[in-house]
Amino acid sequence: MNKNVGGYDRFGRLIVGPLLVLVAVVGLVGAIPVGPLVAGVALVIGLVLAVTGAVQRCPLNALFGVNTCPVDGR
Repeated sequence: MNKNVGGYDRFGRLIVGPLLVLVAVVGLVGAIPVGPLVAGVALVIGLVLAVTGAVQRCPLNALFGVNTCPVDGR
């Protein structure tokens, strides 16, 4: 699979992903009042965003034909 995540898309994923993971962990510990379902969903979404931003590959972008990577723009 070619790289299809870059630019502002990658930057956003690398910022929002870890923030969601942090909110989820803090919520699961009980420091902020969010339910376990919300914390679990935030954790999964945050991990997906962080990983896809780090590896610059997103299966959904490939499925829909979206490519925001200027270097490997095919």
